[in-house]
Amino acid sequence: MKVAVSIPDSIFEAAEQLAKERNIPRSQVFAEALSTYLELRNSESVTTLLNEVYSRESAKVDEALIKAQFDATNHEAW
Repeated sequence: MKVAVSIPDSIFEAAEQLAKERNIPRSQVFAEALSTYLELRNSESVTTLLNEVYSRESAKVDEALIKAQFDATNHEAW
């Protein structure tokens, strides 16, 4: 899909240079950058939600579970 956007000259020039260095179309640089940004935003929202949950709920692990995990791995060769 084609879109028209306005960006600062310095960002355009940096993207143009990167496209030349990587020998890829400029539109691919922008598509990859936007994709990375969207993934980061999604990751941040998940982290925010988890932080909210753990601020209300205890994150303490039951001692019996800790012992069971330790006992289960204690006999393995690492």
